[in-house]
Amino acid sequence: MAAAKSEDVIDAPLPPPAAPRKGGGLVLVLAAVLLSTLGGGGAAWFVAQHALAAAQPKGEEDAEEQVELPSSPAQYFALEPAFVVNLEDERAQRFLQVQVELMSRDGKTLEQIERHAPRIRSQLLMLLGQQQVADLSTRAGKEALQAAVLAEVKAILMAETGEAQVEAVYFTSFVMQ
Repeated sequence: MAAAKSEDVIDAPLPPPAAPRKGGGLVLVLAAVLLSTLGGGGAAWFVAQHALAAAQPKGEEDAEEQVELPSSPAQYFALEPAFVVNLEDERAQRFLQVQVELMSRDGKTLEQIERHAPRIRSQLLMLLGQQQVADLSTRAGKEALQAAVLAEVKAILMAETGEAQVEAVYFTSFVMQ
């Protein structure tokens, strides 16, 4: 008899699987919330732009249109070879290797840099050799060194030629050991 019961259970048809619940209502609600948020944000941006435009004096629009573009493209001069100096450090022997490039928009200035490169290199070697490892370990320290190099180059060119059209100094390689 026990065997008969187990056969009945096995032969009985399985109930049909339950239909999966549809989440269409949730998707519609989320889509409506997303569209209303985007629509509200777009409307706020549109109103803010018109309010700013109305508050801006007419003269400022003309000033924005008259922004001066550089008169000529930037030109670069690499002070080759890279500078290698001993750094001041009481605990260990430390070195700095840095590749320096100067930027100007005046071809004549680049010729002057090339003509006075020995003096520029000499002064920069002295300047770089005075640096502290701790100072050069930060971005602010490297930027301060760039400013000092720019000031040194401008001072040399001003003394030698009466003008200094160098606009920027770039370190294209910077290694400390």
